[in-house]
Amino acid sequence: MSGVIQITIDGKVCECEKGEFLLEVCKRNGIFIPTLCFHQGLGGLGACRLCIVEVVQRGRSKVVVSCIYPVEGEIEVHTQSDTIKEQRGVILTLLHHLAPNAEVITQMAKFMGVALPRLADKPDGDKCVLCGRCTTACELLGTGAIAKVNRGTTKEIATPYHEQTPECVGCGSCAHVCPTGAIAFSATEEDFTIWNKTFELLRCGQCGKPYITRAQFEFLRDKRGEPAEPLCDECEKKATARLMKDSEHGFGGVRELLRL
Repeated sequence: MSGVIQITIDGKVCECEKGEFLLEVCKRNGIFIPTLCFHQGLGGLGACRLCIVEVVQRGRSKVVVSCIYPVEGEIEVHTQSDTIKEQRGVILTLLHHLAPNAEVITQMAKFMGVALPRLADKPDGDKCVLCGRCTTACELLGTGAIAKVNRGTTKEIATPYHEQTPECVGCGSCAHVCPTGAIAFSATEEDFTIWNKTFELLRCGQCGKPYITRAQFEFLRDKRGEPAEPLCDECEKKATARLMKDSEHGFGGVRELLRL
């Protein structure tokens, strides 16, 4: 097979394609590497640095961020060396200072045997690690309603001037992909509130379950360039299955759905 490279990870010989990111190779081969900012649907962001590993190539060793490190040749990889364990401990401590109320960081530290310092000041709601998952998801959706603002210790994720923004359609993708639960939202049977903005919820045209904001529905409808009936994921799948079955008898095709 052309482009196949053999690399050694923790003593295990693994095959990968040239250019494939190292974290994906490790995951495929059942080799655990801790991650926080990585999301399968968003790819590597290289923000949290927890997925660092030690790479040895031509006798030289270096520490790399595995989620954004493409394999270009034969290398030896160490995921649990003393150097890596020490540096991951430092990274977890820094993340803990940044987001002292993020329970996932405390759990990861306990699992990895890292003793986190006790912080006297733990402001309520301080969970954001500035990983960029939420802003990336928002950009992929096509709205760009939130972004990293300010600099230094005041950097945060927010809407412009912390005000309601017309770009936000209330899809909740940002909160869904946030690894620490830092994005607050609330939902009732009638509406959904996020980023200080409340959205009307529409009900599925088949089962009647509230599942999408009117703003998101209209955004997706305009994005597709076609009329659409509000259908939840479960009813959409049933409708798609029926269309596929009908298409076998010459009754049309299946609509493409917008997915992250």
